[in-house]
Amino acid sequence: MTDVRRVLVTGGAGYIGSHTCKHLAENSIECIVYDNLSTGHQHNVKWGPLVIGDINDSKCLEETFTRYKPDAVIHFAALAYVGESVTHPAEYYTNNVAGTLNILSEMAKASINKFVFSSTCATYGMPQKLPICETTPQHPINPYGASKLMVERVLQDYAHAYGLRYAALRYFNACGADPAGELAEEHYPETHLIPRCLMAAAGKIPGVDVYGDDYPTPDGTCIRDYIHVSDLAIGHVSALKSIVDKNINLRLNLGTGKGTSVLEILKGIKRSIDRDVPHSIQRGREGDPHTLFADVSAARDTIGFVTKFSDLDTII
Repeated sequence: MTDVRRVLVTGGAGYIGSHTCKHLAENSIECIVYDNLSTGHQHNVKWGPLVIGDINDSKCLEETFTRYKPDAVIHFAALAYVGESVTHPAEYYTNNVAGTLNILSEMAKASINKFVFSSTCATYGMPQKLPICETTPQHPINPYGASKLMVERVLQDYAHAYGLRYAALRYFNACGADPAGELAEEHYPETHLIPRCLMAAAGKIPGVDVYGDDYPTPDGTCIRDYIHVSDLAIGHVSALKSIVDKNINLRLNLGTGKGTSVLEILKGIKRSIDRDVPHSIQRGREGDPHTLFADVSAARDTIGFVTKFSDLDTII
């Protein structure tokens, strides 16, 4: 990937963005982190300079592109809470859609045409068939998923009209932490299942709620596709390499290809650290699909994507 030596990473101080910066650095690619630090953390920026700025700030973006002259952009910066998107949709469309349009506009001015986009399996909504493949109809059921799908359409149109080269990566449930211990998941408040289970096992919170135990799954609890954040980081760098070396555009699922239930996670924690996870069974949430997992064959065949860290014991 000789054409890419420096990458601007929006949201690079956040969870997935910081892990991706580390993997870029391991591939001798300089990272310029662009983050407003609303949810990211300055101590995560370890592999290049930090520009504190908002993606809706055209002047700051223009100055950043002029100063650092990146060869490509990997775009993580987004609002990403489903429930919040339902109650505050304007913020999600302003940030996730208008903010991305702003980045693309400034990229065009700077003659940068390589773009990797953090999309989501939420664009699929409630699929009728499993596993979910890239041709599964996309019918998002919340503003968060809709905002990401809108950007995917923008990228498709910009590629046709302006020659943009892009990868839209629809990933499933990100989890885990850097195996070397340099980075971790730090959300405040923490809403993700696995860290909350570990917090409960450590006595930092009273317990976790398990929503539903009567779904049509082997143990009655919801099943999701949990992918280690380091595998996601590898996937982003591999996708960037492919759009550069092969001059193609990509729309790919990043997952493991298998599902894990909520109760399997609780048992896995007990097995790994010999502690029970205090929990209580609640009614299932309306609109929650009982099973979601990816077909990852396209990512394997196109960018050579194979997970290395996504077994449950490693994640925990």
